[in-house]
Amino acid sequence: MKERKKVSLNKKATLFLVATPIGNLNEISSRALEILNSVSVIACEDTRNTLKLLTHFDIHTRMITYHNFNESESTKGIVMLLENGEDVALVSDAGYPLISDPGYELVNEVISRGFDIVTISGPNAALNALVASGLKTTHYLFYGFLNSKSSQARKELEELKEFPYTLIFYEAPHRIEKTLKLMYEVLGDRRACLARELTKLHEEYHRGTLSELCQLHDLKGEMVVLVEGYEKKEETIDMDRLINEVDELVRDGMKAREAVSTVCKDHDISKNVLYNEYLKRKK
Repeated sequence: MKERKKVSLNKKATLFLVATPIGNLNEISSRALEILNSVSVIACEDTRNTLKLLTHFDIHTRMITYHNFNESESTKGIVMLLENGEDVALVSDAGYPLISDPGYELVNEVISRGFDIVTISGPNAALNALVASGLKTTHYLFYGFLNSKSSQARKELEELKEFPYTLIFYEAPHRIEKTLKLMYEVLGDRRACLARELTKLHEEYHRGTLSELCQLHDLKGEMVVLVEGYEKKEETIDMDRLINEVDELVRDGMKAREAVSTVCKDHDISKNVLYNEYLKRKK
């Protein structure tokens, strides 16, 4: 058996969160390969997928499964390994573990037990897509997957409708057309970008508006959908019209200040500004 090299911060065992390639295997870092070689165990979503990566780089570290359906039980097993002084690497099928993938429960349990956690940087589909999308990158929200039920997905989009930053979603190919149409219905015809098969042979970006993306069909591969954030349209204030609306409410028996407050609810104007203008015109 090969000698294991210990990498630790507090002389306890370490859980390594290792980002793996999202497509092109050569995107993995030399540090990630070193860690995957040196730990005692690699916890992965699907041993078949991780085996392809390990085989490509001639890595023979033992693997165990850690996925949504065995998360609680596997967390206990991984903690036991750490307590026995064995370093463990957690990987997902592609990209960072925990990002739209399992691992949250494990990380919190490991933190509570006082073991080290070290992140090994690597590829990320959301960031790859963002910087090449043509949309604003200063502020953004990574949302991940919308709910698979249309009614719930619509509700989630309604809550995001007035969010001012670029929105980033993941989506599966069998749901992408339905999701794009739902986004168009709820968010309106905003600028958007669909990125698919990132870093792979058939990598592709579709940039345009949501209505244009809705025309795409038969898309395959993992998808990243980016939508520009909400931009509040500046309302042109027609002061004469607003004063007339206040006058009508006053004639109906409403007090001037209350009438001004009522009119301002439907318009982007300060109550004090409209009230002062109303008093000025009534002199």
